[in-house]
Amino acid sequence: MLSANPHNALPPAIFLMGPTASGKTDLAVALTEALPCDIISVDSALVYRGMDIGTAKPDAATLARAPHRLVSFLDPSEPYSAAQFRRDALREIAAITASGRIPLLVGGTMLYFKVLLEGIAELPPADPAIRATLAAQAAAQGWPAMHARLAQVDPAAAARLHPNHSQRILRALEVYEQTGSPLSLLQQQQQPEPLPFRPVQLALLPGDRDALYRRIAERFDRMLAAGFIDEVRALYDRGDLSPAMPAIRAVGYRQAWDYLAGHLDATQLRDTGIAATRQLAKRQLTWLRSWPAVQPLVTGEPFVLADVLSDALKSLAAAGI
Repeated sequence: MLSANPHNALPPAIFLMGPTASGKTDLAVALTEALPCDIISVDSALVYRGMDIGTAKPDAATLARAPHRLVSFLDPSEPYSAAQFRRDALREIAAITASGRIPLLVGGTMLYFKVLLEGIAELPPADPAIRATLAAQAAAQGWPAMHARLAQVDPAAAARLHPNHSQRILRALEVYEQTGSPLSLLQQQQQPEPLPFRPVQLALLPGDRDALYRRIAERFDRMLAAGFIDEVRALYDRGDLSPAMPAIRAVGYRQAWDYLAGHLDATQLRDTGIAATRQLAKRQLTWLRSWPAVQPLVTGEPFVLADVLSDALKSLAAAGI
């Protein structure tokens, strides 16, 4: 039974978060078969067409069984921002709710979940020319040098970022070049825009991090065996894409691009691809450790879907779903 809290009068939206390779897709599909849920992807790489293997995009059979919204609707040449995601996700949440079903937002792009909950400052759109210039400078000087440059113009933003967090450093420098104002200041000036739905937040948290890392390595090997290099080669050979673009900066794709450019051999591709994916998982877990109002679903090894589904359904029932 729902409490008298007026917040509970809002229609619910289920968030299913967790690190990469933690089993989110399997649990999400199972939830759609147990509850009247429709899935919305919360993943900055799954939005792109032609990027299927390296993103672990659900296959055609899975998508037929449990359709995902906000998947494969952009060309890899097109940038996609957190602000665009928020607008698109709010539209899809409203449509699902209006149909009498429950939105189930699933993914690991934690920034997207954050802006969905809190809103986001109105920032200028990406500028390809500025991005290309900054990317060229980063290639020549290294991302730690670009981070040091950011610290000079926006120390607050730099303090929140690791020196190798290239995408966010690039965006912060780009905004400063465009506006003359620090990104952190523009974000402080934003008006909060609370989510007009009641978020019920679940997080898959592997109890054994070493087991998660093994799954990451095994999955990367399966991607390579499934033709990941050929997938990236099709993007590489187009001639209109570059490592400066968000799609090509996605984990795995950056390393495969470097392999095709002759900067890595096959062993280095595998090692750096797995290492980058592990770093992504660490960042996601760092987000989740400080995430407010989240219900953890601690998973064992091996991952037993029936047990995790049971725990998730209990948590959702306690939240009135």
